[in-house]
Order: sequence, then structure tokens, then C-alpha cells
Amino acid sequence: MKSRLFLLLSLSAALLAGCGSDSDSGDDVSSGGGSPATPTDPATFNFVEGTIAQAHAAMRDGTLTCETLVQGYIDRIRAYDDAGPELRSVIRVNPLALDRARMLDADYSRSGATGPLHCVPVLLKDNFDTVDVTTTAGGMALQYNQTPDDAFSVMGIVDAGGLILGKANLDEFAFGFRGSSSVRGQVKNAYDPTKGPGGSSSGTGAAIAASFAMTGTGSDTGGSIRVPSSLEGLVGIRPSLRLVSQDGILPLAASQDTGGPMCRTVEDCALMLDAMVGFDDSPAANQRKEFAYDSAAIESAAEYATITNVPTTYTDFLDADGLDGARIAAILPLFGNGEGENGQVQAALMDAIEKMRSAGATVDVLTEADLAERNVSTDELTDFPSNSRFEFRRDATDYLMSWSSDLDGHLRSFDAVAASGGYEERNAGTFAFYGAIGIALENTDDMSEDAVDYRNQYQRNIEERPTIVRNGLLRILENRDGDDMSANALGAPYDALLYPSVQSLAPDLGSSPSAGSNNRLSPFSGFPALSMPAGMVVPAADDETADAEPALPVGMELLAREFDEPTLIRLAYSYQENFAPRAAPTFTPELAANDD
Repeated sequence: MKSRLFLLLSLSAALLAGCGSDSDSGDDVSSGGGSPATPTDPATFNFVEGTIAQAHAAMRDGTLTCETLVQGYIDRIRAYDDAGPELRSVIRVNPLALDRARMLDADYSRSGATGPLHCVPVLLKDNFDTVDVTTTAGGMALQYNQTPDDAFSVMGIVDAGGLILGKANLDEFAFGFRGSSSVRGQVKNAYDPTKGPGGSSSGTGAAIAASFAMTGTGSDTGGSIRVPSSLEGLVGIRPSLRLVSQDGILPLAASQDTGGPMCRTVEDCALMLDAMVGFDDSPAANQRKEFAYDSAAIESAAEYATITNVPTTYTDFLDADGLDGARIAAILPLFGNGEGENGQVQAALMDAIEKMRSAGATVDVLTEADLAERNVSTDELTDFPSNSRFEFRRDATDYLMSWSSDLDGHLRSFDAVAASGGYEERNAGTFAFYGAIGIALENTDDMSEDAVDYRNQYQRNIEERPTIVRNGLLRILENRDGDDMSANALGAPYDALLYPSVQSLAPDLGSSPSAGSNNRLSPFSGFPALSMPAGMVVPAADDETADAEPALPVGMELLAREFDEPTLIRLAYSYQENFAPRAAPTFTPELAANDD
């Protein structure tokens, strides 16, 4: 981590120095006539849609301090999350955030930026451990959880100069896509507060969309980064399994979980991913030598680097021309049935495909018959349950047992949490279901029909699912009809697959979106996926006389080969730069006090 941090610090210094060309004081001399260069106005920062680069440029020009930046986001949370549209996206602001900001200002005055994320206010999904703020997972049962250290990925963010602004609300215990919790209630969609945010990283999605922080984190077991990113117009990256350590993230299914960044821009997510990756020798890291669930753990930073091929910085792949020459396969059977709102989603993605083609990409739309040629069925790829039902009881207990309760008095097992009733009533059945399955897996003497069936399902997930899903996706990506390179080639390989992250628009508040089964492909394979805005649509009104509804984002998902995050970043950045698909929500405008 330290060697990578040194390289990233050097990169940060270069980036900040490079910003000077647009806002120097005017004492440079042009090479042509020797006259002073025309002075430019100092860079300023707007909170709505503000980026890392914009904040750093304003700091360099002396128009923004870290303390002012952090206070501005706190003001926005008070104005719009606690009041106004009352999005309920933030569980708690870090009480030490302003102290940390003042320290960063002092560091900046002495030696400049502390890293690529210098004073970047980050909201963490409240299942990421922090030493400053409790980690509740949205459940009242865990209201006293105060871990003794930060999650590994959080330490990376802080080491890169980032500032933990607070904890974001979530669908309680990361169970689903509705987006409500017993700690903070129902999160609202930033684009239309009568709509739902998706989940389970619901609060992060709404908060970052509404510019309550610069960037955020989510965790993803089966869509929990990508679904809210889609409904909130964000870039959300579910990294390759094993790339980001799971240490310090309350698990739903340790074998399937990963943390990742959620941002308004691709470049900000690239910087966040730089900070979150890295080798971790913790037993909870889930960084295995092979994808197989029983594989031995990676033993060293060198071995990690060899296996993951992690670059010095993902920002090296921010190429505005990245779509030129790219080859993408759009998987039509994953687009939905075309009825109702899904028709609008499909239209937005078809428009995005035409835009990609206009930027030089080859985008082939593959039908079910085209997939059959490659010996692939989308039903077969997604015909498995999530590992959450099999692993949550065991993995939650392991997490809760990983530190002493002497100081915080936290509950230390799944069974204790389930018995406490400290969660929304709607989740009582989920606790009972997960508990029964966990006990059946643990008690191998139980030969009841249900217990045997649960054990067989889990064994199939562990043994068969990785091979079926990974090989099927690779047959599409390699454009071949078999599992090895000697198979018949049906054309040139593809760089990525494309399909909608969610098959519907944002649902009514308190409901889950129609996610389909697309969200399963990345977690079942361990391949990386990136959700980003395809564009904005106005929902079709049921009544022609009804007032026009606010425009809502439509997300598209790109999936690439294992550890090929660079390709996803290159393609997404090119689409972003060429077509500007994101629009800011209208319900959370710039505050007058922060308005330049």
C-alpha cells in the first residue's frame, strides 16, 4: 500500500500542478511575442455536481478551503436531507469531520495536497466500519456497533487524503432494493422524492446524486451498488471479486460481496477505486488465489499484483476517444419485455447504442438465437440463488465476533440480532428464513427434505455456478461457441457486454424496482461491472392531463473480463465525455450561502 500511495501522491501533485495552466496569475511569458499571458479568474467551486478536480483547482487558487468544503456539504445535508425534500439518505455526519478538515487545511498550507483524494468528503454506506462513527447496517439492533478500526478500503481512502463525512442510509442489513431501515427510515429518490432509490446502497445513491458529498461507497452482493446507481444517475463500480478487501464491511454473503465506489463522474470513481484496492492479509479480505471458493488466500502484495494486474492508477484509462474501435455486445434477452416503463428503458439504451456507434464503437445486438450459437442461455446463467441465504447467518456472526463487546456492548451473533427484534418488521421473515437455512447447513445430521435441499443448493452454487456462469460469459466475450481458444470463432472478441442495470424506472416510494436478473451476472462470475447513466427520460403519464413528472435516469451496465476494470473505465469515460448523459436533480439546488 505504501509504494502505491507514494506513486499516487506524485500523481496528485502533478494533477494539481497541471491545473495551474488555466488559472495562473498572468506572469508567464508566451513563446510567441514575449508578452504576458492573459490572466484568468481564479477557479471557484460549486457544490452541485462539483468534482474532485474542481475542488482541488479551487484550493490551489485559494478560493476554497477544506473546512469550507466540508461545512458546505453539512449545510446541504441539513437543508435537504433533514429538511426540504427530506431524502433521509444520511444516517449520521461524522462529528470529527470538521476537525479533520482543519487538519487537512494545515497540512495543505505546509506541504500541499495529502494525496489524490485530498479533502474529498466521502459518505460510506453504513456497513463499512469506521473508528469515528458507529456501523449500524441500518438496523437498530446494531446501534451500538463501534468498531476499533476502519475497514481496509476506508483506510485506503483516508491514506489517500479522503475525509469520511459520515454514514449513508441503506436497505436494512443490505437485504434488498427498497431502501429503508429502522435507524433512518425510507430513503427517497433525489430526482423525484415520491419515488424509491433502489438498494441496498440506497442512501449513498441518493446522497451522491443530490451532492451531499463528493463521492461515496456501496457494497454489492447482487446489485446493491449498480441498482441505486442506475436509479440515481450515478457511476457505480462493482469491482472484480478479490480486488477490494472485504475486511471491515458487514457481510451479507462473504463469498459474493464486494465494496466499490459510487460517484457522479467516471474520473472520480477511478480515483476512489485507486484508493480502495490493495492487498490485505486479513482473514476477512476474501482475496483468494483462484476464484474457486475453497482456494487458498493470496499471500503477498506481489502475488496480489500478479493476479489482479492492478494498475498504478485507473486514471490512466480516462480516454475521451475510448469508444473508437471498441467492440461491445448488447445482450437483447436482458433488456426486458418492452412493456410499460421497460419500453422507455429499452428506448434509452437503444439511443445510447447509436451514440456509441457514432463515436466509433461496434455494438452488436445479440438475440437469444445469437447466444444459442455461442452455447449460452441467459436463463442458465442466472438460474441460481444468491449465496446470501446460505452464508449470512455464519458470516454476520463471524463479523460481530471479530472485536470485543466490552466497550460498545454490541450484539455478537446473528441469532442475538434476530432475537432482538431491532429491525423493520418486514424483515422478520428474512431473519427467520436465513436462520433456518444457516442451521440446516450447520447441522449435517438433519436429514429433513428442506435441510438436504438447502445443502444441495449451496453445494451447486459453490461447485457448478462459477464454471457455468464464467464460461458462458467468456464464450460471449470471446465470441466463440466453446470454452477454449480452439473453439470456433464467430467473429472478433468483444471488450464488454451491455444491458440495462434495472429494467424499469424508479418505483413508487416504498417499493422495489423491476431489476430482473441482470444484476446476478457480475456477482455470480466475479467479473467487474459498471453502471452509468445512459440518459434521462420523462416517465409516461397515466393521465394526459396530469402534470409532467420529473425526468428520471436510466442506467446501463457494462461487464468485462475479470480484473479488466480499465476497459470499463475507458468505455464509460468516453461515453460520458462525448454525450454528457447525467443531469443534476432539481430538488436540491445550490444553497444561497454557497452560491457564487
